[in-house]
Parts: sequence; C-alpha cells; structure tokens
Amino acid sequence: MIKEMLTNVREKRPLVHNITNYVTVNDCANALLAIGAAPIMSDEIDDVCDITEICTGLNINIGTLNKNTVKAMLTAGTKAKELFHPVLLDPVGAGASQMRTQTADLIIKEVKPTVIRGNISEIKALAQGKSTTKGVDADIADAVSENNIESVICFAKQFSKETGAVIVITGAIDLIVNETVAYSVTNGHQMMSSITGTGCMLSAIMTAFISANSEDILKACLAAVSMMGVCGERAYKRLTEHDGNATYRNYIIDELYNITPEELEKGAKYEIR
Repeated sequence: MIKEMLTNVREKRPLVHNITNYVTVNDCANALLAIGAAPIMSDEIDDVCDITEICTGLNINIGTLNKNTVKAMLTAGTKAKELFHPVLLDPVGAGASQMRTQTADLIIKEVKPTVIRGNISEIKALAQGKSTTKGVDADIADAVSENNIESVICFAKQFSKETGAVIVITGAIDLIVNETVAYSVTNGHQMMSSITGTGCMLSAIMTAFISANSEDILKACLAAVSMMGVCGERAYKRLTEHDGNATYRNYIIDELYNITPEELEKGAKYEIR
C-alpha cells in the first residue's frame, strides 16, 4: 500500500541533506517541504559531515559539478554510510562528459548508494559504458517503450545486482528495479519535460521517502515516483489557456502539498513486471 509510504513521510518528517545543483536547489527545497519533509543544503566540505549526521538521508545530485563539490559528495556519502543513512545518487548528465561519468562511477564505488535514479541514457552510460546522453537529457532513441521494456528491465536488474542499489529509470514509462523485482509506472504528463527540475525534485522527494520507509526501499521508490507522476497529472488539469511552464511548476509543488495518501493510492498507475 503506497499510501502508507506517504503517511510515514508526513508523520516522521525526515530531514534530507541535499548536495544538489544550483539550477534547481530552490525547487528541491520547496518540494520537500510540500510533502511534509524538511530540506537542508550544504556542499562545503568542512560542513557536510556535521550536516549529514543530523539528517536522515542524503541526496547527491551531480548536475552542476566542480572539484570541491565532488570531494564534499564523497565525504558526505562516506559519513552517511557510516551512520546507515540511505543515500540517493542522481547522475545528471552521466555520459555527457568524462568528469560527470567518472564522478558518478566513483560515488557508486566508494559510497555504494542505496538508490540510483536517472534517465535511461544516464543509467545506460553507467551500466553499459555506452554514452548516448544528449546534454543532461535522454536520447530519444533510448526511450523505454512496451517494445523494449523487458530488455531494459533485464539490464537494470543486472546493474542492481552489481551495485546493490535500487535502480530507478524515469521517463514516459518509469521503472523501479532491484535484482529480482521490477515495477513500471505510467503516471505523469509530457509537459513535465518542459520544466527544468522535475527529475531533481523527484530525487529529493525520493530521498525523503526512503528515509521514512527504510525497511522497504523498493516500495518507497515506487511511492515517490507515483506521487510525482500523479501530481504532474493533477497540476496539468489546473492550467488555463494563459498559463505556461512556470505556472505548471508551481502547480506541481501545490499538488505535492495537497495530495492525500488515499488520492495517491487511487491515482497511481503501476504494475509489477
């Protein structure tokens, strides 16, 4: 019952440490507040250990890398694992540059994240060493469809086995996969791709869900993905002919705030594969 996952977030109010990119940091903070969690942002290497220690989960997003933040990510990640806190890696743009790919690979090796969430091209770059990423977006040729979904699930399960992480691949069809089980989710709206930051917000939200539901990481990821998609649908229905993508972004955050656990359970469209 994924509604219980949202109830746990709102009752436990997890404090999430975000080392995220500066393009979307405000949206990530507001999204966390909207679902009932709490955000804190720190990427200063002399600060991250103390911050990680008081939090319940760590969200690492490599969207705007520099050499200092890479060190902070590794330091915070190591501390989080010492404390048995869940860690999520969002490998933004993996495959687009050598630095991004190598940084993501290093975090996977050294930190061993609990969850790896990215688009299909980013995950393929890390799992198969094949770079098809278009900037920070997925290559349309990689898109998950009913024609290729089984092969994508197969390689995602293998990547989960190699890394020990739950693998979350987001797109028109979302996949949540561990070594043995896969869920597909078909919630969402195509307009979500017109907003910078929906993926980043999802990673922040997902970190809150896995922090509040650490006993079932796979279901927690399923609930977070479903919630973002359902809220994207609900937000789109509120748009008028005069509204654009900025209004849509705000409506998504409003829907994250207003949705009830029962509405999430009713609106979620997922199946086990």
